[in-house]
Amino acid sequence: MDIESSRSGAHGEPDAAAWVTVEEWGGSSGSALSRTAVLTASASSLASNRFGSRWGRIGSRVLGAFVPEGFPGSVTPDYVPFQMWDTLQGLSTYIRAMLSTQALLGAIGVGEKSATVIGATFQWFLRDLTGMLGGILFAFYQGSNLDSNAKMWRLVADFMNDLGMLMDLLSPLFPSSLIIIMCLGSLSRSFTGVASGATRAALTQHFALANNAADISAKEGSQETLATMSGMGLGMLLAHVTRGHDLVVWVSFLSLTIFHMYANYKAVQSLSLSTLNYERTSILLQYFMEHGEANYFLLDKDGSVCIFIHKQAVATDVLKSFVHGLVLARFMQKSKSCHTEAHQWMDEKYNTFISKLKVEGYSTERLLSHSIVWKAHWVYGPLDEKTK
Repeated sequence: MDIESSRSGAHGEPDAAAWVTVEEWGGSSGSALSRTAVLTASASSLASNRFGSRWGRIGSRVLGAFVPEGFPGSVTPDYVPFQMWDTLQGLSTYIRAMLSTQALLGAIGVGEKSATVIGATFQWFLRDLTGMLGGILFAFYQGSNLDSNAKMWRLVADFMNDLGMLMDLLSPLFPSSLIIIMCLGSLSRSFTGVASGATRAALTQHFALANNAADISAKEGSQETLATMSGMGLGMLLAHVTRGHDLVVWVSFLSLTIFHMYANYKAVQSLSLSTLNYERTSILLQYFMEHGEANYFLLDKDGSVCIFIHKQAVATDVLKSFVHGLVLARFMQKSKSCHTEAHQWMDEKYNTFISKLKVEGYSTERLLSHSIVWKAHWVYGPLDEKTK
């Protein structure tokens, strides 16, 4: 809030020309502030001017219920695409849940005079018990791996959820195996609950640029609730329309499942996780070895040093390879472990050497030499029988 004032009159007393201006600025700690209102007051008048439309202000407040404070500056750039695809896959899940639940309730006898309350209750009890035990066992065996492989387990969780709903939809077709199918479906969904919740916690930490993991988690819950209500409403409508038309039910379910799998893949693909696990470390190392600073290698043969330049090498790499070759040639005359000592010298003293050359006025951007016509490309991998 900014306050500006004007005072005039003898002996420091205000007169009719005195006025005060108060500016209201809106925003948050993570985003730029913008002026939202100006209030001007004097001895004889009071005027206010509010900036922006009423609908714009209402929209901002509604948006604030679903995105974290300071959005978009308080979250990573991949937050928006991930949440968009995640909401779409959640919507398809809740629509299909209505179809599968309707089939499951019909299978246990809801609406039939011959069905007993105690029988349906016992079947539901076995279903829930299997899911609970499955969740405990899954957390025991795989709980420590969920953080390091959040992307993979995110996909696995949703695949198991799809499998569980498929089991529910199949249950009316196999009445003699109803309890087994119900328990298998509940077991699949129990894996989903554990894996999805754990990986969501890891992703929330990734999104939280402003140490606002709790805010992100709360707003994600609001987004999930909105998707749940929308999906349940659409699912109820679809279940009512397709009632008694088994073929339409299956076509709708399979179509939504395919979309669900695609949306999950796009959601995971949009993530740019900054933590290192086994797979990401291997990929980054492979890229570094092919495109990174290892843009040359040396080979000594019969007292000569051969330098191989990578096709991605730049002028500074050529200079570095030449210096490395000279160092290796010197150590070849003194030591059997010449390559190790040459690498150690380059690691410890090359930058100092280049810095001193710059201080003396030498240009160290490139090596004046004949043009290098032939360059190499090498690939790192295990030896096979043909290359041994």
